Amino acid sequence: MQILETERLQLRQFCAGDLEAYAAMLADPEVVAYIGSGETLSRTQAWKNMAMVLGHWSIRGYGLWAVEEKATQTLMGRVGLYYPEGWPGLEVGWMLARSYWGYGYALESAKAAVDVAFNQLQCPKLISLIHPENVRSQRVAQRLGSQKTTTLTLNGLPIWQYELSSSAINGSQDLH
Repeated sequence: MQILETERLQLRQFCAGDLEAYAAMLADPEVVAYIGSGETLSRTQAWKNMAMVLGHWSIRGYGLWAVEEKATQTLMGRVGLYYPEGWPGLEVGWMLARSYWGYGYALESAKAAVDVAFNQLQCPKLISLIHPENVRSQRVAQRLGSQKTTTLTLNGLPIWQYELSSSAINGSQDLH
């Protein structure tokens, strides 16, 4: 797995030592309100989710990174590329613990993931699937350059699909 660094962050593989912070994040109703079914996860479910994230890397060769603050080496959340079976496309997604909201970390880490998708994987297009009420994530997607293209139903819920094409990025904005 590739380790990425931004100005303030390190994106790395999840490890067993991340479970405490990861489980706390997934147990926060505000953090998971617009993720999947919107239900919190138990510590055991968080462990299984972390294992799924690592398995995605093994199967696809890319996936979600653990986002760590460089200065403190604290796990802040996850960001990356997600494309499970049956998904409508390669998704760039982000989720941070609530105490890290509002500081630009989601955008900073998502830009690093987008850079990998477009420049290393040569992916022509990325999607982000965002709940219509998740204004914070919509803003991140828009700041990345994504445009809302359609509404679809995922897990029985209406979801807005945002799209970002590599051609829109090339020459129009700096990912770093």
